[in-house]
Amino acid sequence: MENRDSIQVRNQAEIDRRAFLGTGAALVTLGSKAGAAEPRRNADPTTKVGPLPTRKLGKTGVDVSILNLGTFRGAGFDRLLRYAWANGIRYVDTANSYGSEPSIGRWMKGIPESRKELFLVIKDNPRTPKEMIKRLDQRLESLQTDYVDLLFIHALGDHHTNEAIEWPRSKEFKQTAEAIRKSGKARFVGFSTHHARRPEILQNAAEGGFVDAIMLQYSPWLDKDSALNKAIDACHKAGIGLISMKQVAGKTGLDAVAKKLPDLIEKGLTPYQALLHAIWTDERISSACVSMQNTEQIRENSQAARSFQPLKQAEIEQLRDAFLASAPTFCQDGAGRCGKAAGTEAELGNLTRLLTYHDHHGYRDEAKRLYSQMSDQAKSWQDADLEAAGLACPGKLDFSTLLPKAEQTLA
Repeated sequence: MENRDSIQVRNQAEIDRRAFLGTGAALVTLGSKAGAAEPRRNADPTTKVGPLPTRKLGKTGVDVSILNLGTFRGAGFDRLLRYAWANGIRYVDTANSYGSEPSIGRWMKGIPESRKELFLVIKDNPRTPKEMIKRLDQRLESLQTDYVDLLFIHALGDHHTNEAIEWPRSKEFKQTAEAIRKSGKARFVGFSTHHARRPEILQNAAEGGFVDAIMLQYSPWLDKDSALNKAIDACHKAGIGLISMKQVAGKTGLDAVAKKLPDLIEKGLTPYQALLHAIWTDERISSACVSMQNTEQIRENSQAARSFQPLKQAEIEQLRDAFLASAPTFCQDGAGRCGKAAGTEAELGNLTRLLTYHDHHGYRDEAKRLYSQMSDQAKSWQDADLEAAGLACPGKLDFSTLLPKAEQTLA
């Protein structure tokens, strides 16, 4: 049974979401006056429309939807799969820990012709690169399919030894990737990461030259001179396909955000749609993985993909300032700077990320499970200089408010 605090959190999340949707309706109306197309409001999940716009996934040469469906177990998930397909999404992302594989397998069995169009991505947590071969067989069995398009090591660095930072240029990972591709069980191999040391991880992948794709925690307003931006550049030049994730997590007060974006209002964009446009403006990013939990979110995000036009730099900066002023709970740009400034080994970025999973996405059990796996050192923020952490944080997080809440909520 939920306690009163958790009910209040859920209710507030719903209020924020409804405020966003109400704002979205107003913005779409304004956009229609300016010449933008009015999106369909109540599409039948069986209605077929054309696939979403695509981009090449690095040197693979494969075209993928610029928007892809991040999945998670839950009531009504089968309907969300059908609705995403009906709205043109042809890229689905899952993982062993998400619990969505059986539903995806059933859906593919029900519509066999979908497999030819679908780009299917799976993730797992091998203890060594070589173990990926065994894990892949397990994932295929769960999905009831003979192959997947892309296999990722899940959250590289988070659940591994420090040596994992070197995996993307290691001989073992290279040989394993070659063996997997040769087997035909996965067309491409890579990894996902939101680790604080991901600039190093990405640089190693660029140097290794054998990784096909990387899904990474990303922000559309990265400092051009930051280590992460330079690492993204290196991967892009090496032909590695790049997929953005965690980009719409932890945003609150969206009605206030919308009021600060008059230029985007004229374009008929909601705050989330504008954020997706900012991400796709970066030509290095092939696709954005978004956890969409209801049909309204799928519809709005699909509409954003269909209406995409690159934003001007001034518009991206305006969007950045509006979001940073909206009391975010998660920093997409987090690369450990906050912890260093605070003089702590505690993983401040991971703590706020898990709080966001719990409050924003509603993945409460998963957030608590991941929190329980963190070391005591990673969770011990009490002696940290939280004011210094906030000043160093690119996302301007209020750690003095968020960290006590994370401890109370997740412990």
